[in-house]
Amino acid sequence: MPLPVLSLMLVVFGFTTGEFVIAGILPDVAADLSVSLPAAGLLVTAYALGMIVGGPVVTVLTARLARKPLVVGLIAVSLAGNLGSAVAPNYPVLLVARFVAGLVVATFFAVAIATAVSMAPADKQASTVAKVALGMNLGIILGTPIGTFIGHDFGWRATFAAVAALVGVALLLVLRFVPAQPAAATGPVLGELRVLARRDVQLAIGLTAVGNVGVVTVFSFITPLLTDVSGFGAGAVPVLLLVYGAGAVVGNFLGGWLADKALMPSLAGLLAALAGTLALCWLVGDLQAPAAVLTFVIGVLAFAIIPGMQTRVLAAAGSAPTLAVAVNAAGFQVAAAFAGWLGGQVIDSGLGLRSIYLVGALLTAAGLAVAGYLLRRDCVPADHS
Repeated sequence: MPLPVLSLMLVVFGFTTGEFVIAGILPDVAADLSVSLPAAGLLVTAYALGMIVGGPVVTVLTARLARKPLVVGLIAVSLAGNLGSAVAPNYPVLLVARFVAGLVVATFFAVAIATAVSMAPADKQASTVAKVALGMNLGIILGTPIGTFIGHDFGWRATFAAVAALVGVALLLVLRFVPAQPAAATGPVLGELRVLARRDVQLAIGLTAVGNVGVVTVFSFITPLLTDVSGFGAGAVPVLLLVYGAGAVVGNFLGGWLADKALMPSLAGLLAALAGTLALCWLVGDLQAPAAVLTFVIGVLAFAIIPGMQTRVLAAAGSAPTLAVAVNAAGFQVAAAFAGWLGGQVIDSGLGLRSIYLVGALLTAAGLAVAGYLLRRDCVPADHS
């Protein structure tokens, strides 16, 4: 892997670990800060809101900046957010720190992909994007369980300190190896934003948001689901997160292959399978062996739907690909923001922790309905649409 691409991939690895590791240490944070589990779930919402706000706003406002100073600045902001999370004296400060950490992530993903592609030969651009995106898979399969181990052994603050250290090392590599590049050619800000007014773009982003909210709700509370519902010990959680991450890697490749073959039919089929799997978890989630197997399956399906959703957005917004990538990332975080709040509401309602699986299945079915609408819409002749 070329060193500039490796540097960007390590940043993505750090960012992804910082985003997902909260799922492994949520009960520890809640206990230490003397807040309820639903309140701790709002830390997921705060990070997601940062990405939702930052995705389109930061991307548009920084579109004319040279890429390397922009990338360095974005990494520095996230580094500050993770350091702030590590030293936060109370729950409100931690909420703000998580928001700051998420504020620049969507823009970084978009600019990192554009930067990596610009350095790659024409016949290796797709594989270069995959190398940068590998950081996301590694953040889940390695970063999240390792961060959870650190949190359990040394305290949750040590987890965020480790993430900050990782991002700091990646920043040094970016400064050393990523070459200076001019800003991407772009039109007026209003012209860039017009892409968001397109019906196809709105529907594609809506599919990302609605299609992911169910499984993200489940993942946000995966630790208490595994310990309190399935009966696993706390020490088994990092291993099960590793299992989930292994499924995510498989799902990433599977979803890309299926999307190349038949984009919307495969997305509809994957969403149907995901809804069925979450419903099955609700039925047998108290049995450890099925719960372990289904954790892997959820990882596969949760990440198999992402390449197709990304492809749908890029196809709909071809004139502004950087903004499209950032806004689609924000669309995913709309799901995450809602998920952190919704899971808490489900627990507080008296339905019980286990019912999060059923709620996730129903929400995924709503995403399937959106995919079905788009599939039918694609089949309508242009003069009837």
